[in-house]
Amino acid sequence: MLRLTQVSVTYPNGSIGLQPVSITFFAGQVTVLLGQSGAGKSTLLRRLNCLNRLSSGTMEVDGLGELSNPRIIREHRRRTAMIFQQHQLISRYNAFKNVLIGRVAFHGRIRGLFPLPRIEQRLALECLERVGLVDKAFERVDKLSGGEQQRVGIARALAQQPKIILADEPVASLDPGTANTILSLLLSICREDKIPVVLSLHQPELAKIYADRIVALSEGRVVFDGSPDMLCGDLLCEIYRCGALAA
Repeated sequence: MLRLTQVSVTYPNGSIGLQPVSITFFAGQVTVLLGQSGAGKSTLLRRLNCLNRLSSGTMEVDGLGELSNPRIIREHRRRTAMIFQQHQLISRYNAFKNVLIGRVAFHGRIRGLFPLPRIEQRLALECLERVGLVDKAFERVDKLSGGEQQRVGIARALAQQPKIILADEPVASLDPGTANTILSLLLSICREDKIPVVLSLHQPELAKIYADRIVALSEGRVVFDGSPDMLCGDLLCEIYRCGALAA
């Protein structure tokens, strides 16, 4: 569980990234963030991982308490996995080495210069097997398809043994079939590992299929927080400020 209480983010130039919001993310629940570009989805995701400065409010995490000092924040980041739209993989590395990067934060800098222990290597292979790519463990990731690269990114996230997974537009560059594969995988991870998964999407139709809960933002404020079946055409019109999606 991760709880935000009256959390806001204001950037150094004075622009408001996130207006005060109180929201709790629960274990075993997929939450989809919807909204136009610039609505505050990425700002909220970055705040959940303490990557931008908190302007007001508090954040609490099960097992850590309030994220109020650098030591606790470092531990929270280590327990939080991020999945990106553009994968953020090292192209000259194979899939196995990219997944092992998910374990680097658990070792000191000096230890990171040497091969990681066998138990860590076994974990990396298990994570690749879980996303259906163990047979491509030793292929360079730049030889893999976009969907396969995203699955390597998910395996790397799993290697962190995270308590929460955050995903910023993880299917934006994928075809519909591959997008469904990726979202199905994230849903199964959420259920099996009993952790919160919070992801941003631009496709309301996918949100309605895969989300347990939808949080919609507009101009940095939450304009909807509820189940997918409550997201009607009028609300979509408000979120996207157009009538095209309301039909």
